[in-house]
Amino acid sequence: MPTSDPESGRPVNWGAISLTQAACRILETALPAGKASLSAATAAAWRRSDISEIGVSAPPERPARPDQPVLQHPSKMPRRRGAAGRIALIHAIAHIELNAIDLAWDMIARFANPDLPRDFYDDWVRVGEEEAKHFTLLNARLGTLGAAYGDLPAHDGLWQSAQETAHDPLARLAVAPLVLEARGLDVTPAMIERLDRAGDTQSADILRIILAEEIGHVAAGRRWFGYIAQERGLDPASTFQALVSKHYRGAIKPPFNKADREAAGFETDWYEPLTTT
Repeated sequence: MPTSDPESGRPVNWGAISLTQAACRILETALPAGKASLSAATAAAWRRSDISEIGVSAPPERPARPDQPVLQHPSKMPRRRGAAGRIALIHAIAHIELNAIDLAWDMIARFANPDLPRDFYDDWVRVGEEEAKHFTLLNARLGTLGAAYGDLPAHDGLWQSAQETAHDPLARLAVAPLVLEARGLDVTPAMIERLDRAGDTQSADILRIILAEEIGHVAAGRRWFGYIAQERGLDPASTFQALVSKHYRGAIKPPFNKADREAAGFETDWYEPLTTT
């Protein structure tokens, strides 16, 4: 089923482009809603086999972004209290999900390799599609609350981590799904509880969807980290610890949502040695 490119308005001929070219189109789309819709359409085209070739394409150093939100240092982000605080919380998560769309497609475009199984691409296409769904749900929720994505400032920490790990798929997998998304598994249950207490069950239900699907994203990261490490003759757990120590500037702090981490196949002996208190 054809769709239009959100930047040019021209129909997309899926059979004429490779998966990596499609991924780069998403990365080069600045409008958030357009990025999300193109992500969903690309995933559908891949599943229909309208896109058949992986290809080789050079992704941009940074994904295209709208003028808003303004990017600030994390320490300058607004406090999240009361009704305005709930909007700030949802806005912050929407920003994370928008970045996560780009991280999924950048994984494909930047690290495409003929030695990788098709399952690798299937997994990251699915992740890109689900991140787009998450952003769309959160953006719509902002609208019902009288706000919009871009109304509040945001920070650039996620893409800074992506740039730090752009040289190696193992480093990217270590930091993006296995540190940052795994941290999402840890903190999201408390956010759901907070929203439920405030009577905002609609927002809480969106976070429940996100939490359930993020388990699969961490699982994909764990699966492909293990696969690539073993292909290189490396011990996965110790390699993960070394890469996180080298490329992640934050702290790995408990408490951990061990149940959901275990559901993702992410064993405690991988991350507990990195713990700081």
